[in-house]
Amino acid sequence: MESLFILTALILSIVLHEMAHGYMANWLGDPTARLQGRLSANPLVHIDPLGSVIIPLLLFVSSAGILFGWAKPVPYNPYNLSDQKYGEAKVAAAGPAVNLLIAFIFGMMIRFAVPLGLPAAFFDIATYIVYINILLAFFNLIPIPPLDGSKIIVALLPFGAAQKYRELTMWVERYGLFVTFAFIFIFIHLFWAPFSQLVFSVFELLTGLRGL
Repeated sequence: MESLFILTALILSIVLHEMAHGYMANWLGDPTARLQGRLSANPLVHIDPLGSVIIPLLLFVSSAGILFGWAKPVPYNPYNLSDQKYGEAKVAAAGPAVNLLIAFIFGMMIRFAVPLGLPAAFFDIATYIVYINILLAFFNLIPIPPLDGSKIIVALLPFGAAQKYRELTMWVERYGLFVTFAFIFIFIHLFWAPFSQLVFSVFELLTGLRGL
């Protein structure tokens, strides 16, 4: 039951992450996601069978020590955005921002669980929600394509460096799934320890707890 809830919380957090991209694009003038029904809270329109179900499930049951996933990217046309300079960065940042907002809200509820009279079962659930959303936000902010961080950093780079970064992004997209799995493998083996420490530090800051 616990594992089922964790996977459910992960999927719903990913869905809200993707919806945030779509809403930001729509707010900036591009209706692509809205017209394709991607502003819906229905998980079925966002779920990627591999990234939303299979990969998270395999990571969980194998006790890999890391749990993340992804949904189908929300489509948008950058040429429709009213902010041509930072529009793509704003759309990209909206997803992690929503995850951090969710983590903050549930973190505060944990801190005030006793005066609010919240049951112990909610306390346990909230800890997972906070952890999962911090992890999703920070992982997606890594400036490696196709993660959100790659679109944020390209808007901040000088023109020449931004062009070279876009070329790298195109190369990564060409090899798609292979590059994604290679990155996951390298990340888990080389960078998971400091990354998880950062996630737990923010978790403790928001909730006042010492780890899960």
